[in-house]
Amino acid sequence: MVRRKISKKLPGGRTVVKIVPKRPGKAVCGDCGTVLHGVAFGTNTHRKNMSKSSKRPERPFGGVLCSKCSRIELKRRIREGK
Repeated sequence: MVRRKISKKLPGGRTVVKIVPKRPGKAVCGDCGTVLHGVAFGTNTHRKNMSKSSKRPERPFGGVLCSKCSRIELKRRIREGK
């Protein structure tokens, strides 16, 4: 688990170092790198309790490619005959 250190000053004047977990980043498209809409982000424990449909969109390449790139990919696959 990735963690980061934060210096906090207490009311008594003493400074302590807290070690807190880093927040997870947002999901990005595999081709163009834009942030994916409709994809939940959170820790693995948080995502484990979510329903499958709320974790990613219900379309081909949902949660991996953005809608623009997935349309291009589907057209390419149809042209190839796969």
